[in-house]
Amino acid sequence: MCKHPWLVTAISTHLMYGPGKARRDDHCLAVFEAAGFVGVHADNASKTVLTYVLGTALSEVAEAAWRARLHRNGGNEEEQVGAAMAQASEIAMRFPRLRARLEKWEEADATAPPDKSFELGLQAILDGLESQLTARPAPTG
Repeated sequence: MCKHPWLVTAISTHLMYGPGKARRDDHCLAVFEAAGFVGVHADNASKTVLTYVLGTALSEVAEAAWRARLHRNGGNEEEQVGAAMAQASEIAMRFPRLRARLEKWEEADATAPPDKSFELGLQAILDGLESQLTARPAPTG
């Protein structure tokens, strides 16, 4: 779960820049420059990774907000999740690729390894950024 769930919403509604954010930005630029990115390419690489992380955090924050609202209103989380999943499954069954994935998901063992989709996505982004470095001619001094 996101350590600071309020941050995703705050970023979209407030101009937030202080020493902590500057330190983070400077560190990220140093990482991407050490990898070989120069100038605006380092800025774009850093922004790409940050956008991916924020997008992932937004999903977690949305779920946490839904659960908090449900509890405030006295709703039964298990019933609500069950009803939402049943409705989503019914809709998805109309589409062959989604249906196939749902059927596999329902067959999945409860002891399946933890979800690694964040790591997979981040690795794909980093691999793509790395391929840009090898495809681009080295800067001339």
